[in-house]
Amino acid sequence: MRDHKRLIEELYLGNAIRSPQIIEAFRNIDRAHFVPENVKDEVYNDIPLSIGEEQTISQPSTVAFMLELLEPQKGEKILDIGSGSGWTTALLCNIVGEEGSVLGLERLESLAAFGKENLEKMDLWPHCRIEKAGNALGVPGETFDRILVSASSDMVPEELFEQLRTDGVLVIPIGEVIYRFQKHPDGQITQEAYPGFRFVPLIYNEKPE
Repeated sequence: MRDHKRLIEELYLGNAIRSPQIIEAFRNIDRAHFVPENVKDEVYNDIPLSIGEEQTISQPSTVAFMLELLEPQKGEKILDIGSGSGWTTALLCNIVGEEGSVLGLERLESLAAFGKENLEKMDLWPHCRIEKAGNALGVPGETFDRILVSASSDMVPEELFEQLRTDGVLVIPIGEVIYRFQKHPDGQITQEAYPGFRFVPLIYNEKPE
């Protein structure tokens, strides 16, 4: 029978998770706490699952891959865009610890409420929180050590580079390619590309009246 432990073993054997802090986060944060009751029979399979509102929780191997690219560390300030049911926010929260902070942004009010409830049930509050996203992408005026985006953009979102601290990392799908961007002290941005992924679309360009 598939269970939480078996899923982690398969991710490790498949080289999807390698870093000790990410392995520990997957052990501590069970995906079963972040999906609706009607899909819980599938929760330990390596597949995306519906969380309502035509949105999905990504398959575990994809989440693991993106976290490995992000390289989150204890004590960091992280922005999680497209937090959905809160699983990635919770994983990141476990990694940064109480010395750090994680802000999850979700544009759909019902999912933002679901994610908040899930974090509160796991005592991942208040240093980690989920809020309903506004019209702008991210949090203009603030900066973060790491930014994770879990929905696919159709272009490089330049405004997120302004929200990234020096030596910070942004991981984001653009089309069917996951990109890892790093901001260097001289202001230059370098990138790595990893094709072959599919995500729900990133929607953020509603403009206020």
